[in-house]
Amino acid sequence: MIYLELFRTFFLIGLFSFGGGYASMELIRSRVVTQQNWMTNAEFTDIISIAEMTPGP
Repeated sequence: MIYLELFRTFFLIGLFSFGGGYASMELIRSRVVTQQNWMTNAEFTDIISIAEMTPGP
């Protein structure tokens, strides 16, 4: 079930990431792109670029 796998993956990322978004970006990339193959490296880079362009709260 994809929902359980999504929860498990991002729970582990949240559990082991310290220092904010930039510090955990490599952990997210390795889990989402390399291990799970949910997206390509180019798609991940595009998502990060778009997320950094949008204004914050």
